Amino acid sequence: MWMMAAAGALLALPAAAAEPKIGVVDFQRLAIESPQGKAVSESMRAEFAPRERTLQAQGQAVKAKEEKLQKDGATMSEEQRSRAEKELRDGAREFERAKSEFQDDVNARRNEELSRLQRTIAEEVRTYGKAQGYDLILASEGVIYNASASDITPAVLAALQSHGASATSAKPAATAPPAKPPTK
Repeated sequence: MWMMAAAGALLALPAAAAEPKIGVVDFQRLAIESPQGKAVSESMRAEFAPRERTLQAQGQAVKAKEEKLQKDGATMSEEQRSRAEKELRDGAREFERAKSEFQDDVNARRNEELSRLQRTIAEEVRTYGKAQGYDLILASEGVIYNASASDITPAVLAALQSHGASATSAKPAATAPPAKPPTK
């Protein structure tokens, strides 16, 4: 009987001596605060700012036509009012189409860039984890509780910063919008 107890104690001994090293990382914080994440944000802003300004101007033009029609509609002839209403409808339709297309393009590029950034961060976390001897690293989004001692986000952020923005520096912003994939 005592041999079974001793064998059980011996089996439990290696498990206690080799406690796993577990860390938690906040991917969202890394994506926002890392130089690579900041480079992606700046690249997106630079790429889409001209189109956004054009859309704003187009929206203001539609609004100005609407205000002019409301203001001068009563004094216009039936033909002038009909033509102005048609121009307003066409302009509003074109504006909504352009706005929707712009949003689709922004979303597609954001998804592209975020995917690339996530791969970069994941690789840095793996590299850091191997170098520091971690057995398991979890993303904080799926963790219900973790002690701050297991949070390795600051250390991984420092590693990303040491590699700088050059690792994922975005390509210069294109002047033309990216081609839209064919719809199915």
